[in-house]
Amino acid sequence: MHLSTLRKLFPLFLLGLPLGLLAQAPEIDFTEYQLDNGLKVLLHQDASTPIVAVSIMYEVGGKDSFEGRTGFAHFFEHLLFEGSENLGRGEIDDYVQAAGGALNANTSLDRTYYYEILPSNQLALGLWIESERLLHARVLMEGVETQREVVKEERRQSYDNRPYGTLTMELYKRAFKEHPYKDPNIGYMEDLNNAQMEDFQKFYKTYYVPNNAILSIAGDIDIEETKALIDKYFSDIPRGAEPPRIDVVEGPLGGEVRDTVYDKVPLPALIMGYRTVERTNPDYYAISMMNQVLSQGQSSRLNKSLVDDQELAVQVGSFPAANQDPGLAIAFALARPGTADLTPLEEGFEAEINRMKTELISDREFEKLRNQIEVDAISGYGSVAGIAESLADNEMFLGDANLINTETQRYLDVTKEDIRRVANKYYTDDNRVVLYWLPEPASR
Repeated sequence: MHLSTLRKLFPLFLLGLPLGLLAQAPEIDFTEYQLDNGLKVLLHQDASTPIVAVSIMYEVGGKDSFEGRTGFAHFFEHLLFEGSENLGRGEIDDYVQAAGGALNANTSLDRTYYYEILPSNQLALGLWIESERLLHARVLMEGVETQREVVKEERRQSYDNRPYGTLTMELYKRAFKEHPYKDPNIGYMEDLNNAQMEDFQKFYKTYYVPNNAILSIAGDIDIEETKALIDKYFSDIPRGAEPPRIDVVEGPLGGEVRDTVYDKVPLPALIMGYRTVERTNPDYYAISMMNQVLSQGQSSRLNKSLVDDQELAVQVGSFPAANQDPGLAIAFALARPGTADLTPLEEGFEAEINRMKTELISDREFEKLRNQIEVDAISGYGSVAGIAESLADNEMFLGDANLINTETQRYLDVTKEDIRRVANKYYTDDNRVVLYWLPEPASR
């Protein structure tokens, strides 16, 4: 499940502090430029530890599939560890591990991200690996067949055979009819089986071009020396044709969608998805803050009402997905053992939504909310790897890498009235999908 947008829990002793007593978040300085071939570069120097994060983000994700060939972005996340013309199979991992580093990648509905965390004296190694991945990847049948089986097994283990594993798949396919968000990020099994070599080669040539990527590096680096190395490894890579972009505009949901899903799960669950806005929409900030009031922390409204007071659920949560195109705000509640009817749980959730629609949140809740936002900013991004990824994300999807320093103010500019307004605008019955997720009957 891609539920990675759930916010962190904050230290309780900070949440009661008046806003003005909180320290200012440190400014993250960075250098930004672009190569002639269109590759965007973001560099952040941090000499506190002798490590460096080398990362590259491509503007291609689960939504960027042609009909009948879903899941290619995720497939390539695996395939591009197979090696290149100058790196044999398995050598990417071998080189990084021998240097004392670590590496990984991830794919969302909107982008694919690769990174290495290395000792800072191994910066050139990370740049060489990523330049090879961009220019000389081995899109060969041997690697395709190997990774096809790996991805199919991942789908079985992480989705098809895992309790609640297909939750977001079932939610999104009912929430969208035309937009490719309707299709799972990992793809359909039949597409993985039917894809041919020419499909993979076409995908690589279309999306793995420098003008579709952001190289983001953070850590113990010398800026000018790093620029010279980037020029050495990337400047000769030719610019590609501009990749196609999804231009599907999904129409209104057109009325509530309600369904029941039976699964091998221990407890019933209530799942709801409300159609909301893209990450760049100003309403995103108010929607995000509304969801923090609803479900962040033990004293949040949903937790207090549904878990503590009414004892209808053992776990609750709500959050907006941060998508490039208009997406979903998801709410879920895991019912208590022995629950036979989810109606009271749904009614309890709706009661809290109606409070958000009819009443302004209290001064105390608003102060706590703003404190949480500032604590989030002060806690920073945890590591140079987090900074590298945040810089790239902000540049690719919000058009401004410097939002790593300034976006907090966009949250602080949200008013109580804004929160009530978005609750009324987006949290309506005719704009949602409701799923009752029930244990599979013994007779099935």
